[in-house]
Amino acid sequence: MFDILGDIHGHADELEALLRKLGYIKNDGIYSHSERKVLFVGDLIDRGPKIRETLEIVKAMVDNYNAIALMGNHEYNALCFHFPETEGGHLRKHLIKNIIQHYETLKQFQNRQKEYEDYLEWFKTFPLYFETDTFRAVHACWGFNNINFLRNTLVNDRLTDELIYQSVKKGTTLYDAIDQTLKGKEIKVPQGFFFHDKDGNKRNDIRIKWWENPSEMNYQSISVEHIESLPVLPINISELNSAEYYRSDDKIVFFGHYWLRGKPSFYRSNICCLDYSVAKGGKLVAYRHNGEKKLDNRNLFYV
Repeated sequence: MFDILGDIHGHADELEALLRKLGYIKNDGIYSHSERKVLFVGDLIDRGPKIRETLEIVKAMVDNYNAIALMGNHEYNALCFHFPETEGGHLRKHLIKNIIQHYETLKQFQNRQKEYEDYLEWFKTFPLYFETDTFRAVHACWGFNNINFLRNTLVNDRLTDELIYQSVKKGTTLYDAIDQTLKGKEIKVPQGFFFHDKDGNKRNDIRIKWWENPSEMNYQSISVEHIESLPVLPINISELNSAEYYRSDDKIVFFGHYWLRGKPSFYRSNICCLDYSVAKGGKLVAYRHNGEKKLDNRNLFYV
């Protein structure tokens, strides 16, 4: 039985509080449960005040088979930020906005380079998705075409060094599959429209609800984030495979990534986002799955 837990972003105190609330007990520095294990959906690092402590807790649980950790876009970005390019520089450019995103992690590992590089090696062991007979889990988006491609391309559902180098080549199937799986699907808004994201960056593309039929939605209703300035216009579905969306009769799918606010709830009886912005003063959320085929509000836990 799994307890699926959302984005932590270095908030170790909230993580420990939620684990205790779920009945996990700490012995010899390792949290465990007699009957259950945790499935972390990624984004353990960046932003928060206790990133090293978070990694220590999660790694101890994973190493002792009390948890599984999936790759988040922040772990993937950290790897690319660290990997050198052959012609100089790094796979993820050291631009100001990228440095700012990783700043808390880098600062908290100051004078601990070897420890940080060991964690980077550990990140490479994270699978990009997880599936059982009753549910699926991924960091940002379960796109069937992408997941099928990754099943046939990754090594044991994981990235190798060679695949990481290949994955940054825009325009390739691998780039698109990893980008959408870890960061979600996006579409551009009509010309003349824009908005500012949570970090103040000007944007003209929106993260979409990939579980909705785009032919039945408009730009405002398909956006994960409610943005008043978006037009209530039919979507240009040429940007999307309108037949590939997550249907109501598919397995329960758990994911994080989207910085939701308010009281945790479900989009649909099989759609559960577990990221409620703990790094912005929100909640750290988990779902206790007991094999049910439809989500149950009584199984939501948060601090």
